[in-house]
Amino acid sequence: MRATKLRILVVDDEPLVANSLVDILNLSGFEASSLYSGSQAIDRANIAAFDVLITEVVMPEMTGIDAAIEIQKVLPNCKVLLVSGNTRTDDLLRDAQERGSYFDILAKPVHPSVIIDRLKALSVLN
Repeated sequence: MRATKLRILVVDDEPLVANSLVDILNLSGFEASSLYSGSQAIDRANIAAFDVLITEVVMPEMTGIDAAIEIQKVLPNCKVLLVSGNTRTDDLLRDAQERGSYFDILAKPVHPSVIIDRLKALSVLN
């Protein structure tokens, strides 16, 4: 059994969405924090490790997929869970797969219990 809490970074360009999920995750026994852009997430990865990245796919400036690819260069063991309600996501995922990156994705709206179940499964695997 893992002695430390799973450290999670939630990234969404809508702060209310990111912060609400962080509150739910922290109440569920995880150690979660939020940021609001892919570049902020990459900066965080360079100074503080986390176990799981949960990110919106379509955001201004940089997609969550591009951020995830860069973060996994710095934190190769970081698991990635993508969430999206955007129709562009399929094309972005195909592009990532062509670049050798494969990610799990959940379609919005997604109930927090679904995310928590995925995270608990990851905790068992670690």
